[in-house]
Amino acid sequence: MTQESEYVRGDAIQYVRGDATAPRGEGPRIIAHVCNDRGGWGKGFVLALTRRWPEPERAYRAWHRERASRDFALGALQLVQVEHAVWVANMIGQHGTGRGGKGVPVRYEAIDGALDRLAPEALRLGASIHMPRIGCGLGGGRWDRVEPLIRARLTERGVRVTVYDLG
Repeated sequence: MTQESEYVRGDAIQYVRGDATAPRGEGPRIIAHVCNDRGGWGKGFVLALTRRWPEPERAYRAWHRERASRDFALGALQLVQVEHAVWVANMIGQHGTGRGGKGVPVRYEAIDGALDRLAPEALRLGASIHMPRIGCGLGGGRWDRVEPLIRARLTERGVRVTVYDLG
């Protein structure tokens, strides 16, 4: 049994130990992650992305600056090509960045909307999706709430998904 197959669980979501910024497999791949709706980029998984490719951060900041009053909002999606067959999906799924008195920043309905927008793009590109446990780090979300969204919006539409746990 290979290390990768050792972590396979469930129907169509593959769980592996590794780094989501180094997506495994062949063919087109999209690395999906959750961003906030305030234009802030600087903690968590985004730092690993920026170390590997500067383009997703630049594109996100420009998107916020130029389009904040139009299509930069909860549930929005931005695809940024970083290599020949690798894209990063900036998904707006958090309201702000802090936990303050209003609860956690993650917004499940926004993640759902962004995943719904991501599915046809992945199918168009023939791409698999690779991600950390989106929304569950600094966003404060719960995986038992996010995983069903991934199944409904991606895997049930035939999009292959790999979830990476650092280990």
